[in-house]
Amino acid sequence: MIGAEAPALSLADRARAVSQVAAAAAEAVDRAARFPAEAFDEARQGRLLSALIPSGLGGEGASFADVADSVRIIAHGCASSGLIYAMHQIQVACLVRHGDNDVLRDALRRVCDEQLLLASATSEVNVGGDVRTSVCAVEPAETGFTLQKAAPVISYGEQADAVLATARRTPDSPPSDQVLVYLPAGPDLTLERSGEWDTLGFRGTCSLGFRLQGRGQPDQILTSAYGDISAQTMLPVSHILWASVWLGLAESAAAKAHTYLRAAARKSPDRPLAAARRTAELSASLQELRGLIRAAVALFTAHEHDGDALGSVSFAISMNSLKVSASTLVVDIVAAAMGICGMSGYRHDSPFTLGRHLRDAYGAALMINNDRILDNTAQLLLVSKEI
Repeated sequence: MIGAEAPALSLADRARAVSQVAAAAAEAVDRAARFPAEAFDEARQGRLLSALIPSGLGGEGASFADVADSVRIIAHGCASSGLIYAMHQIQVACLVRHGDNDVLRDALRRVCDEQLLLASATSEVNVGGDVRTSVCAVEPAETGFTLQKAAPVISYGEQADAVLATARRTPDSPPSDQVLVYLPAGPDLTLERSGEWDTLGFRGTCSLGFRLQGRGQPDQILTSAYGDISAQTMLPVSHILWASVWLGLAESAAAKAHTYLRAAARKSPDRPLAAARRTAELSASLQELRGLIRAAVALFTAHEHDGDALGSVSFAISMNSLKVSASTLVVDIVAAAMGICGMSGYRHDSPFTLGRHLRDAYGAALMINNDRILDNTAQLLLVSKEI
């Protein structure tokens, strides 16, 4: 059990401690494309992994807004660390909101007691990136079920303490009739590498491919249809927390640009700086991104217990639009910051270096490709009565 007593510091303050540790290791993590172990050791000590879990199950019962802000703070120090924390909280949210039996509630208690890290296996080979389609299925067995899945990506799979995987409900179910299965690490779960991870950005997420083989008992299968879990929890929580990662990344780049500008102004106090106006424009873009996330958090929390509202066409369009807008803005903001810093931002050996920020920023549009999101939104708009 890790620090079971109630945390003395606020969630934001503990997230800042994680962010500082993550920032110190960020270059090494990026260079080696390794898991940011230092950041998650600190997160466990600060009990951040159970922040979203209700106090009745041993968690903190933090608000969704506070968890989104903690994601932003951690991403300010290291975008990969912030993204891993966000992906963990997405899985926690699915269990909190849809885990309706003793086995799944005990799983949440274990997250609290042991600060377990949860991962996701929703994508699958040969479905073209469509997470609402599965080839694999839950197979009945004498002692429960078995599941085999070819997953092109399970982020930080080798470091995860449990995986939540999608699959067809039965071998006879159509591809869209999916369930979400909780698979704790141990003798009943095997992950065999099927690929490597050498990418432009978000290198610390260690998002390798795996051949997953698991077995378990029926109570490890969430009873809600994955379609409902996706619409009511996975989609909004993912897009909001991902956007929070990108905001933290953008704020980190903007802070470097602002520091650079102020230093340049002190050196030449009587000379107008061309970068000053660009910094003002960058600030406006940053405020736009903050506003988008605040509005999305408010919309989700206003309807978080209303399944009809969360499953509506208008809500899906709003969340899709947040994803596309935020993932576009983060690239614009980081690129603007590099323009302000000039060669100091372009160099790797400068305190103002922004190469890692820019590489990470370009990954945002590819996490569920924006083209796929826009195609989905276009279909939704055909049946929507308003835009």
